[in-house]
Amino acid sequence: MTTESTSVNPSPGPWHVAAQFPGLASTRTASDRLALPLRRPVRERYAAVPLVAADVLAVLLAVGVLSAAHRRWELALPVVVLVVALDARAGLHRPAALPARVLDEVPALAARAGIAWCVTAAAVAAYAPALAIGPLRLCAAYATQVTAVFAVRGLVLARRRRAARTHPRSALVVGAAGPARRFAGALAQHPEYGVRPVGIVAPRADGEPGLPVLTTTEEIHRAVIQNTVRDAVVLASDAADEGLVTLFQQYGCATWRVGGERAGGPMGDHLWGYGCRRLVPLGERPGLTAKRVLDVALAGPALALALPVLAVCALAVRIADGPGVLFRQERVGQNGRLFTLLKFRTLKPADETESATQWSIANDRRMSPAGHFLRKTSLDELPQLWNVLRGDMSLVGPRPERPYFVAQFSRVHAGYAARHRMPVGLTGLAQVHGLRGDTSIEDRCRFDNHYIDHWSLWQDVCILLRTAAGLVRPTGS
Repeated sequence: MTTESTSVNPSPGPWHVAAQFPGLASTRTASDRLALPLRRPVRERYAAVPLVAADVLAVLLAVGVLSAAHRRWELALPVVVLVVALDARAGLHRPAALPARVLDEVPALAARAGIAWCVTAAAVAAYAPALAIGPLRLCAAYATQVTAVFAVRGLVLARRRRAARTHPRSALVVGAAGPARRFAGALAQHPEYGVRPVGIVAPRADGEPGLPVLTTTEEIHRAVIQNTVRDAVVLASDAADEGLVTLFQQYGCATWRVGGERAGGPMGDHLWGYGCRRLVPLGERPGLTAKRVLDVALAGPALALALPVLAVCALAVRIADGPGVLFRQERVGQNGRLFTLLKFRTLKPADETESATQWSIANDRRMSPAGHFLRKTSLDELPQLWNVLRGDMSLVGPRPERPYFVAQFSRVHAGYAARHRMPVGLTGLAQVHGLRGDTSIEDRCRFDNHYIDHWSLWQDVCILLRTAAGLVRPTGS
């Protein structure tokens, strides 16, 4: 919990981050937002279309080998839907660090095609026994699809490998200058990977000739635009700050982590022996739409049911502390966006400077009994349900903080700014572990990033249930 105010001082925002990149400054516009991300080329945005078309074509060819009675759209449609959905779920339509080889995809494609045909055949046998597909015809259809999809995908991927060699993608290498130069040199000597390093992002320049070393966001932004950078390759051994990775994703760059331990994946997924995996942006993760639906579905009825409680709280604050029942304070939300947070007023700070820069003290003597009760029971936060409905916040996520403290904590705690990859929340994993009020910022940061890295809709439900249970034994802040 923090003290209250009606306004705050502007700050550099959450991109003033990364203890290992102290020179990185914020790139902000007049509206206190990051510079607009670069648009992806059309060919990248529609890179999945040929592979999806290959799946569909293979299914249609497979249906063609069945008997005339089975050549029906009612049979082809569920197979197409299942194959496309399963392949998309497995990431088989996503762009790879380098054009893949179809032999690397044989097990994944064959297994998912088998599942689709078995499920469809079982459904047909259950609901239309007269149209049941015999085992021989089923095997023939499956073999036809597998052969066709390998042939078509092989042609698509071979074409992409040729295009990658002749038209390599510009990339920035992120890491300590020495290892980054060695990695960039390996890529320059092997154009078959289709990646052309044009610069190095490092905490400090090393004075060596060769690729330029970029140490500020202004230099990064300029390099991305001038060189049409489409990839940022992060050396795992240097563990670049997540805020920097998110910055590249905001610019529309694909981000990859190379080196370090690999826990599986195709053997061909490497860049000259460096294991490689794509860092999927939070916005591309499945389920985020469902998270917003859950927010609206729960916050709307909760706000309606809480109206009598809100009225009583407002009356108590008005009687105890005078006019100004609600206070509004700017906080930092997802991707550094500023928004106005609503709360019941529990004490009145001496001035705006104190409100913007003074850390909360739960037992402040200026707090009235009504304010103390609201804080202890967390009822002062009920108006934030309106923030959730507006889309400023989520029910579950890292707690939002004032811009002054975001800038301060980002300089001190590596990874603090990475908390803003996710919508901020009314409650969160740190809060259900007791990290509220005057508790360790380092611990909160670690819990928040762990939550983001392992997010799922079910975990949100679990945190909400634990928060509800905690209201029975409130501790407040």
